[in-house]
Amino acid sequence: MHFFRPETHPRGDGQHNISLLEPLDYFTLVQLMKRAAVVLTDSGGIQEEAPSLGKPVLVMREMSERMEGVEAGNAMLLGTSEKRIIEAVSLLLDDTTVYKKMSRAGNPYGDGTASKKIFDVIKHHFKPDSRLKIYRQQFRAEKETLK
Repeated sequence: MHFFRPETHPRGDGQHNISLLEPLDYFTLVQLMKRAAVVLTDSGGIQEEAPSLGKPVLVMREMSERMEGVEAGNAMLLGTSEKRIIEAVSLLLDDTTVYKKMSRAGNPYGDGTASKKIFDVIKHHFKPDSRLKIYRQQFRAEKETLK
């Protein structure tokens, strides 16, 4: 829980299972999300990251520009109602069927292989031998025009 936000609920301070933290670096944030049972957030970026870790996401916002997670079934858009948030957390912690369904819904934002796909395309397009062949063809064509 980010303790600099004015809307942060004061009951979180001092609770044994809630930690108030300063902003985290990315690696630490991912490690904490891995250890969490459920991710509660109002962050769009975390809505995208948590499904890759198999974590149900509870979005504490009235609206989200990242509705793909809600539509895919790995996120719930709850708003800011304390009652709705408590009910949703309780449901996920008490009902293993609902928890498994959300945690296994997959990541609608990607499968984690984009960098490999990009690398393969670049590698294929810029093969040393194919570039050399193109350069030779261009050189020959230019040489012919000079004659």
